[in-house]
Amino acid sequence: MNPCLCGFYTDPSRECTCTQLQIQKYMAKISGPLLDRIDLHIEVPTVKYSELSSKQQGEPSSAIRERVVRARGIQHERFKNRRGIYANAGMQTKDIQTYCKLDAPSEELLKMAITKLGLSARAYDHILKVGRTITDLVGVDDIRPEHISEAIQYRSLDRNLWEQ
Repeated sequence: MNPCLCGFYTDPSRECTCTQLQIQKYMAKISGPLLDRIDLHIEVPTVKYSELSSKQQGEPSSAIRERVVRARGIQHERFKNRRGIYANAGMQTKDIQTYCKLDAPSEELLKMAITKLGLSARAYDHILKVGRTITDLVGVDDIRPEHISEAIQYRSLDRNLWEQ
């Protein structure tokens, strides 16, 4: 969804023509409980022409696919004895407690985010699941602060970006 009616509220290169009230009404169309059930919400900025026309090669899809397949293999192995769970997204509370253990710095970072951003218990679980998935994609065993930090960043709509 766009951040506002005109679509330019968070765009650094174009000016938003919406009033603060219009932005709040627009964002209120998606309910908090529904939004809370979405694992990832991110802003996708406008891509500049120079980036679109660049000859510089990005990471090839085959490398990304290989990383995803490897992470899915890790998850398949992790849940091989759990009926009905095939990936981190399917974890229940018991699984989160088992597979998403945090060290003290990660725990402190998550505590600060939950407190300062006013995130829900459901958002807390989503952050842990996404943090576990990021860890699997990187190919390490333990969830680190940088993984939790990245997972928190994927909760952008929880942060009330439309309020000044």
